[in-house]
Amino acid sequence: MLKRYSVSTAMKGPGNTKNSGQTPIGKHYIRAKIGGGAPENTVFVGRRTTGEIYSQALAEQYPERDWILTRILWLCGMQPGINRLGNVDSMQRYIYIHGTPDCEPMGIPLSHGCIRMRNADIMELFDRIGYGTEVEILL
Repeated sequence: MLKRYSVSTAMKGPGNTKNSGQTPIGKHYIRAKIGGGAPENTVFVGRRTTGEIYSQALAEQYPERDWILTRILWLCGMQPGINRLGNVDSMQRYIYIHGTPDCEPMGIPLSHGCIRMRNADIMELFDRIGYGTEVEILL
């Protein structure tokens, strides 16, 4: 069964170049699943939990953070020269599908390149799919 989720992609639009801040397009697969079993709103930095649980007070304490919450699905490009290898490698760009604060709008491009989802949605998706699941990003 297919399911649709509302997401937020890059504020700078689609693009595959390293350091562009854009969301890469094309065929990818799930290379790593991070955060299984962690509580909702667990904070990640560098793919590791910080021991923090996101809250409004934490957001006010660290207003500059790009919040990566709850679960991480790390994407690996499948198309050499488009989103794999060289200056366009999605995995080397650390492109994820991840949770974000529930106060952040969906359907509006606001990320730094990743695909943001509601925490409940990323938890559901994380449990539904396995390593190697193909993901095609069309923007």
